[in-house]
Amino acid sequence: MASTQAFKPLPQSNAPPSASHSPAPPVQRAPQQLRTPSNRKTIYDRNLNRTRTAEVSRASFAYLFSEMVSYAQKRVTGIQDLERRLNEQGYPLGLRLLPLLLYREPARTSVRPNRILPLLQFIHGALWRHLFGRTADAIEHSSSANNEYMISDNEPLVNQYISVPKEMNQLNCAAYVAGIIEGVCDGCGLKAGVSAHNGGTEMWPGKTVFLIRFEEGVVEREGLLEGKR
Repeated sequence: MASTQAFKPLPQSNAPPSASHSPAPPVQRAPQQLRTPSNRKTIYDRNLNRTRTAEVSRASFAYLFSEMVSYAQKRVTGIQDLERRLNEQGYPLGLRLLPLLLYREPARTSVRPNRILPLLQFIHGALWRHLFGRTADAIEHSSSANNEYMISDNEPLVNQYISVPKEMNQLNCAAYVAGIIEGVCDGCGLKAGVSAHNGGTEMWPGKTVFLIRFEEGVVEREGLLEGKR
């Protein structure tokens, strides 16, 4: 007949079984604060005119813009949808560039444009020089529609480093610049819709025409102001 032996259960930890365990106190983390350099100055302390003449290398711009186009191209339904997304990317930039450029203008000319012609001249000159280092090539008024104006760029920088496939030959990535123009127009209180169109010629095959279509209320107001002169 086999003998039976009693076995004591092994403890689950090195602590004695009678020892009581109290829960660990919660770890209190210090609130995250804005990191500042050693001189205690942030980007908000910089002079806005410090980077007035600064330029970005074309290689850096080409890489960043191609990534923006690739990001906008995800899950689009067609060319118009892609151009709409590029337009939406440029619109906030136009809203923010307007007060910056007005601040950098001389005191006698730093006035927010509130008429169509001064606004177009501001876009053709100050905005284009800030973005591309030169003025736009032409400003035109449509002969068929009173509320349509056109700004032409014979060699838009945003299209120089983009390879468009043949099946998307109607795509114009300058829709991003059209969004910037639309943001500037809306920031001045002159509501408009802006679109980019291919207008290539034999001399300028990459020419782009930016069609600015102001709302009817803006044109009516312009007519009233013209009548008071």
